[in-house]
Order: sequence, then structure tokens, then C-alpha cells
Amino acid sequence: MVTEMKISRRKFLHIAGTGMILAGGLPPLSGCSGLIRVDTEKTEIAMTGLSRHEIEILYMASLSPSGHNTQPWGIRIIAPYTWIITSDEQRWLPAVDPEQRETLLSIGAFIENVAVAAKYYGYELSLTILAKTSKDRDIGQVTLKKTNNPDPDPLLMNRIKRRRVVRKGYMAMEVGEKDVAYITNKDFARMHYFPPHSRQGRYLREGTIEATRQQTYRSSAQEELANWIRWSDDDALRFRDGLTPEGMEINGFAGWYVRNFYNREDVLTKAFREATVRNVVQQVSTHGGWLIITSDASAVGDLLETGRLFERMFLRSREKMIAVHPMTQILEEPQWQNMIATALGLSGRVQFILRIGYLETYPDPITLRRPVNWFVRRA
Repeated sequence: MVTEMKISRRKFLHIAGTGMILAGGLPPLSGCSGLIRVDTEKTEIAMTGLSRHEIEILYMASLSPSGHNTQPWGIRIIAPYTWIITSDEQRWLPAVDPEQRETLLSIGAFIENVAVAAKYYGYELSLTILAKTSKDRDIGQVTLKKTNNPDPDPLLMNRIKRRRVVRKGYMAMEVGEKDVAYITNKDFARMHYFPPHSRQGRYLREGTIEATRQQTYRSSAQEELANWIRWSDDDALRFRDGLTPEGMEINGFAGWYVRNFYNREDVLTKAFREATVRNVVQQVSTHGGWLIITSDASAVGDLLETGRLFERMFLRSREKMIAVHPMTQILEEPQWQNMIATALGLSGRVQFILRIGYLETYPDPITLRRPVNWFVRRA
């Protein structure tokens, strides 16, 4: 009976393509079917002492992307509308991000969402960077100052609420020059587009496949991934973080199967690793190009600003029906880390490698997030 179950799982994994789970990069936001934010505002206000505006701003900020959806940010309240943004060591990914580079990029995206939501409610963000190294716990102090010019444009909040990573369904059509200019806001000094069949595009395709293969068979990286997958709905509701089948676009019967029969040990099997590589090969074969984001350096301030830049781009992409899929495995494996910029003919430091492309229909976001009172505490 045990042998029959193993064979069944192997065949199922091959057919259903459950290897769409990636071992690296800035993976997407994850959730489970029908899981949306419940009205916890009164509870959050009572438990944190924050105002309604502060609660809503921080919830919108928490919709930011992070590796394996670990949500590595925390808030320490100093005074009304004055907080310390912290880096939660329990949510770091030492196997794929030992220097916390991606953690700071994620916290940068979090800060950008704070700024966007604050603007909606009529506040201006002031940020003082406190961290000296990427492993410092206190990242920066945020102060929100009331202005006389609120911008209650629903587009601001809808961009945050509707942002999501999409992995499947890309059209085999290059992203147009005008659309690249729109989503990047013409910041061509730090954001660089390469068509899929260009020299750089071919390099990124082959490098992503090989880096994925190397990372998938690196035990520490695969075990780290396994720790953050919430296969069951019960675990998704319990933890409100990590990767879930729906967030990884494992739907229908396949989604039901893995929610009920998969566990941590399945991620460590050879069949699962092979399926992961096969799925990446398929993903990089059809898309609209690559978007690379660089920075001048990799100091704390550079990484935070690059994370904010990434989020600004991401928040504009849906309006052009452009999907964004972070695929930064190359940046997480030593063989490519120090050569990627030169290979692409770029100056500066490569911080994001993004697969992008047009969609015929854009799926609704799937939101799995911790309540605000879970990541806020008083000084």
C-alpha cells in the first residue's frame, strides 16, 4: 500500500505540474481559496492602540511581496504615527538569502506601500534609516505627518489590493516599448528590458534553468522551502503566511489533492525536485521578456530604495495587463552572483530579475496576510 501511494504521487506530480513551486527569488503573495481579510479593525485598534488610519495603512503595507511570503517586517510603536520598522529574524531565509539582501528589498516594498496608503489618507512619509548593516534588526524610523492635500484616489489603494504575481498564461509576445516605459515610469537608468530572444534573454533563460536545478538539489534551500509551504487550509489560517497551493496556482483537483495529501516531506523527494525544474523550463519558454532592476550599490539605503522602486513598477503593471514573476535564482547561487551584471552588459548591482509578459485575463489576487496586531508591538 505504501509503495502504491508513492507511485501515485510521483505520477500525479508529473501530470499536474506541482513543481511550479520555486526554491528562490522574490516569490509571490500566497493564499487559499476564498481566504480574504476579515473585519478585524476594532480588535487591531484595541490590541495595538493605533488609530484607524494607522491600522489601514499598515495592513495595506503588509500586502507587499516577500520571499516565500515570510512577511519579514515588524513595527514597534514609538508615538502616534511614529514607528520603527524592524526586520524579523525568525522570518529570514538564510539558505537562499544569507546576507538578507532580499529581506531588505521586501522591507523597501513595504515602505513604499506605507507611503502610497499614507498619501491616500492625507499623510506624508518621512523615513530615517537606522540600520548600518543588512542584519540589523531596526531598519528605519517612519513618521507620518498630516498634510492639507490628501489624495483619496481609489486607484492608489486598488493598485496595492490587486497586485499579485502570476506564473502561468503568458502570451508569446514581446512587451511593447511604450508599455515598458509606462510600468517603469521611464526609469531606464535602473530598469532594463530585454526581449526573450535577445542575447541577454537567452542567457537569462538558460541561467535561470541551471540555477533552479542547482538550488532545487541544494538540501538547505529545499528544506527551507518545505518549512514555508502551508499545504492545508488549516495551516494557512493558523499561520497566515508562507506559500499555499492556490498562491502557487495549483488549482482544481490538483489543488484539492495536495491540500489533503501533501506534507513537508513531499517537497524533499526527487520527484518534486524534478517537477520543479521541468516547470521552470516551461515558464521561461513563453513570456514577453525580462525586466532587470539594478542599484548603484548594496548598502541598506540602496536596497530599501530599490525595493521601493520595484513596488512602484509592480503597482503599475496590471493596468497594462502585464504579469510580473520574480525569478532571482541566479542571484542566489554563487556561480552566477558575481558575473550577472557583466554578462548582461549592465553597470551597478543587479537586484531583481523579473519575467514579464502580457495576459489575456488577469487573475484576482489571493491574499494571505497576518493581522496587523500580529506584527505590531509597543516600544
